[in-house]
Amino acid sequence: MSAARHAATTTVAVAILAAIGGAPAAHAGWPDKPIRIVVPFAPGGSTDSVARLSAEWLARSLGQPVTVENRTGASGTIAAEFVAQAPPDGHTLFMASLAQMSIVPHMGKVRYDPFKSFVPISVISTSFFALAVHPSLPAKNVQQLVALAKARPGQLVYGSSGNGSAAHLTMALFLQRAGLKMVHVPYKGVAPAIADLMGGHVPMVFGSVSEVLRYYKGGKLRVLGVSSEKRLDQMPDVPTVAEQGFPGYVVSTWNGLVAPAGTPKELLSVLYNAIRPACRDAGFNAKFDAMDANAWCSTPQEFADMLRVEWTKWGDAVKFAGATLE
Repeated sequence: MSAARHAATTTVAVAILAAIGGAPAAHAGWPDKPIRIVVPFAPGGSTDSVARLSAEWLARSLGQPVTVENRTGASGTIAAEFVAQAPPDGHTLFMASLAQMSIVPHMGKVRYDPFKSFVPISVISTSFFALAVHPSLPAKNVQQLVALAKARPGQLVYGSSGNGSAAHLTMALFLQRAGLKMVHVPYKGVAPAIADLMGGHVPMVFGSVSEVLRYYKGGKLRVLGVSSEKRLDQMPDVPTVAEQGFPGYVVSTWNGLVAPAGTPKELLSVLYNAIRPACRDAGFNAKFDAMDANAWCSTPQEFADMLRVEWTKWGDAVKFAGATLE
């Protein structure tokens, strides 16, 4: 993170902490028992990894064990509902992802409200998507892909990790902006989607950078564009989608810590103060770099502001794609 961004974040953080009474001494002695971070996905995935790195940091900072508890199922809503109903005492946190907070509630009824059931602590990490195509596809950049799709309306196919997944809706947002029609082929997870892309069975997938990077570096896939605001260090020669005729097209996935609504503001302040220094730590950042993710450690207000923007963006994508809970 740049020095300017750190300075801005720190300024906002001071204002927020002042507004909520900020002093950790208001709850001296807390936490007095272990804290758990509930994860909506299975061990080994990116959200789980972010949670475990955060737990390790918080345990050192707070002087109490911080455990990770995986509660899988129903697109992550089982975990979200569990945390929403947990006692608001600061001992149960949720490592939320884009899916539970900004996508799934648009696709069907859930027993929690992303805005009313939780309070934000900090966005911990963000990552971006790469538009990967099989080398046989006659398109070397986004403009050529658009021209090809317009010449073959409704004929081109793209794969994703599942109906209503971030990968599916990232492509939907692009198709909406470009005024294109393509056929969606949902897979049960990213691995089979990438496998079929590699085999030439589907010509393109809008996958996360971490999912396609090694195949791109190995020359097995071509990447036409990335969904970030500026070019990525991992793929410096690949232009953004935004700079190829789609200004403002910036799409990321993220993970952030939230607590049940009603958690005392003083405890939220302690938690934020504990995690905030992590993203200034070289070792912490290096671990996120290894996952092709970016450590952020936003302020609570930045998290809240982002959620409002994300809610509208992904709601539009779900409506355009016609995605529903399966």
